[in-house]
Amino acid sequence: MTERLGSLFSGAYGALAGIGKAAALALLVAGPAHTQEETVTLVALGDSLTQGYGLIDGQGFVPQLQAWLRARGHDVEVQNHGVSGDTTAGGLARVGWALGPEADAMIVALGGNDLLRGIPPEAARANLDGILAEAEARGLPVLLVGLTAPGNYGPEYKAAFDAMYPELAAQYGAIHVESFLGALEAAAESDRNAAIARYMQPDGLHPSAEGVALIVEALGPSVEDLLERVDPPS
Repeated sequence: MTERLGSLFSGAYGALAGIGKAAALALLVAGPAHTQEETVTLVALGDSLTQGYGLIDGQGFVPQLQAWLRARGHDVEVQNHGVSGDTTAGGLARVGWALGPEADAMIVALGGNDLLRGIPPEAARANLDGILAEAEARGLPVLLVGLTAPGNYGPEYKAAFDAMYPELAAQYGAIHVESFLGALEAAAESDRNAAIARYMQPDGLHPSAEGVALIVEALGPSVEDLLERVDPPS
């Protein structure tokens, strides 16, 4: 080992001899300079809203978000781990696989299908807790995007479901956004019929490409806050 280190040092010293001993030693101690920052890998874990259901390539949430971030100067790759029909249980089952070794941060947007199926809020909460615990164990910052439950399951269900997102975000120190569809809900306040026609697909459940653009504009600043929490490369 000593001989190998000596050989490496001699070779490096010889190459740097022309710039003087003091400068050469300083460069050897400092090591190579980083010429550019590494690309940040952002994992988007969700359901059909994340996947881009019903939209052609490039129009879904993930590609539009990536384009928005890059246009603002962020060197980021957003990975699409949205699965149509997925519940919080499905997200928990695959979070370990989704968070590969290159993951730097994660967006979690799950719960809509739990609502559609009437899954008890305590079960959905336990699943989201497991997802956030996995991210915490890996030292990854998280943006937790919630949903607002309708009132047809009763006030107790709604209160428990609505509360789980901010409470879990506070528990794990995650960034919290109240609703994935918040921008569309705000647009519908002035003219519901016009907003549905413009921003929703015919099924009335999934946003159109224009609706996704509105969602990205609303969520984008929170995603930028998430990127600020990513540890720089060592």
